[in-house]
Amino acid sequence: MTTQRDELKTLVRKEIEAALPTLTDLSDWMYANPELGRQEYQTSTKIVDLISEYGANVKKNIAGMETAFVADLPGAKAGPRLGIIAEYDALPEVGQGCGHNIIATAALGAAIGLSRIGDRLPGSVQLLGTPAEESAVPNAGGKIHMIRDGYFKGLDAGIMIHPMTDDRLDYDSSLVAKGLEIAFHGKSAHAAANPQDGINALDALIVMFSSVGLLRQQVRSDARIHGIITHGGTAPNVIPNYTAARWRIRADDIEYANDLFTRIIRCGEAAALATGCTVTWEEYMPAYLNMVPNRALGGLFAQNLQAIGRDVSKSKPRAGSGSTDLGNVSHHVPAICAYLEICGKEASWHSTAVADATITPKGHKAIVDGAVSMAFTAIDFLFDESVQAAVKAEFAAAQRFTGDV
Repeated sequence: MTTQRDELKTLVRKEIEAALPTLTDLSDWMYANPELGRQEYQTSTKIVDLISEYGANVKKNIAGMETAFVADLPGAKAGPRLGIIAEYDALPEVGQGCGHNIIATAALGAAIGLSRIGDRLPGSVQLLGTPAEESAVPNAGGKIHMIRDGYFKGLDAGIMIHPMTDDRLDYDSSLVAKGLEIAFHGKSAHAAANPQDGINALDALIVMFSSVGLLRQQVRSDARIHGIITHGGTAPNVIPNYTAARWRIRADDIEYANDLFTRIIRCGEAAALATGCTVTWEEYMPAYLNMVPNRALGGLFAQNLQAIGRDVSKSKPRAGSGSTDLGNVSHHVPAICAYLEICGKEASWHSTAVADATITPKGHKAIVDGAVSMAFTAIDFLFDESVQAAVKAEFAAAQRFTGDV
């Protein structure tokens, strides 16, 4: 017997499949025209223009970010609220090497499908455009800024998809991540004629890198510390009077990440003392919290992935972990992310190989499968009060961070 939900899912799937040429064209355009975080001007405009054509009420330029938006789908009414999350920023040099073009277009596709049945849903759906997930630019973490300005407040669930090298529902946590920018200030001098008059800021930076390298032996196995030199000097015959580096500090929990953050600053202060430099530093982006996946919501998502032929029943724990500002969302709203295969494990993530995979038939299939599975999950969640209760109860019992980051 065909149920009301089955009927709505059929309508939604037809709408998404009809929009697929538009979605794949946009994804391929994003591949060819990658935009870094907080600079996704053309991408966000294209997404907003498309969902507006389907009757969405869009708020743009929110939370201090020109490329952030929230789109309320038509037919919204009192009742449960679900958010579908879109990311769209690219990486330096490798472009869409994390597949955010697929994330964005799958989220858009789900919103397009649901916009046609909004008046028949017992609740509401939002499409949230979240810039700068990658920590490639200062003050990244668009979701965190949107949380602070209240744009995730009132949601009963948040879902998204992410391309990957296999199909799985991700019940693993992620690492907390903090960002440190540090600079050393010395005194310029001719490196051959009068080096004794200089204070070498590059020496300080090298001492700091050596100190952090030694520190790594004394940290927990879950910790990760990695840095790059962003300014190392101007000419080999000039003693550098200014150098700078950017660091990422990661750990399983915010308390230990904060402790490591302080210890790395001390490595910089010691390097400055040893070389006669002065040192300045800043936290160049808000902390990314660990992911708290909601299994009740994930179970619903898994059923819909299975229904469209994506087998996530054999999901295995990951070896290693990255960081995401979706983690911060999961401390405020029940959240889950599904991963959809677009290439094999031979492709190193955050690479041009991954970017290239997004424009293949397999990459395009992830768009439609992601859109359909998220739309189906939204329908089931909004109609099923028992699932809503289970999601809410699990969220209330979870260990979450309630402080300010």
